[in-house]
Amino acid sequence: MRLLSRRYFFQSVRRFVVGCVVATLCAYVSFAEPAPIPPIPVVVTLPVLADFVRQIGGDRVQVHSLISGISDEHTYHPKPSDLLALQRARLLVKVGLGLEVWLDGLLQNAGRADRVVVTASDGIPLMRERQRAARGERRSGDDDADAGRGFKEQHTQGNVHVWLDPENAKTMARHIADGLIRVDPSHRKDYLRRQSDYLQTLDRLTAEIKPKMAALTDRKIVTYHPAWPYFVRRFGLVVRGEIITQHDAEPSPKRLARLIDQMRKEKIRVIVSEPQLDGKVPQALAAETGARVVVLSPQTGVIPGTSTYVDLIRHNARVLIAALEGTRP
Repeated sequence: MRLLSRRYFFQSVRRFVVGCVVATLCAYVSFAEPAPIPPIPVVVTLPVLADFVRQIGGDRVQVHSLISGISDEHTYHPKPSDLLALQRARLLVKVGLGLEVWLDGLLQNAGRADRVVVTASDGIPLMRERQRAARGERRSGDDDADAGRGFKEQHTQGNVHVWLDPENAKTMARHIADGLIRVDPSHRKDYLRRQSDYLQTLDRLTAEIKPKMAALTDRKIVTYHPAWPYFVRRFGLVVRGEIITQHDAEPSPKRLARLIDQMRKEKIRVIVSEPQLDGKVPQALAAETGARVVVLSPQTGVIPGTSTYVDLIRHNARVLIAALEGTRP
């Protein structure tokens, strides 16, 4: 009888311990956080597109920009690391319009048929040379035989720098949201919410800058090359001449002489240069005309304080406004 009691006691203890272990495991499984979902690998061609993707994708994306720093988007030479990034990427975002002429060969070598490709410029109305001429832009030197042929032949569809107008940036953001939803439909609501927030941010940016530009009494500028027609159209400025219209080319003496003459006659006081371009010619032009050279960038992250698109547009506008007013930004 005593033996049976002891056996019953030990069985009861064993059942109790097992029950506690099972209960503990169940509680751990119930309250433990789910395993984190790895971010979506996204490749973009330009830094500005990387910012758009981050604004829409948040922590759901891991973005690699093929071009960084002051590399020229027109003449970029891909690296082996770019090929590896494309092989991993589930989404590729490009501007299109013939800007990334170096991309097709890279994609062929990278393979991966299931990659979603977004052309961010789709549906954006393009500015062409005759449209700019009708607005009084690019007068000086346009009849030079060597002046505009190279740029027009490279981009026959129209000017490719569409992202410098915040209204166009909204279209690009919508395309990116659509691409992310195709890759990751389970987070559709998150992407659409972030898209809506970002579009409102871009509207506020335009509303912030336009009145300041409208208050200027002088809105005429000369630019180094044709990167700015969408920006100046949105904000009411006028490009009266360009130093070059062809990449990797020097302006002819005849062209510079005409530009100097025009700047003196029209009292054009601002020349826009860019970080990736040789500043010697704009400085020489400024010395001849008394104009002021300002350095703006078409790309995020090149100039300190411009890591995002909103910061970039705000910086470019602030510097231009100050130059046209004759003050310091």
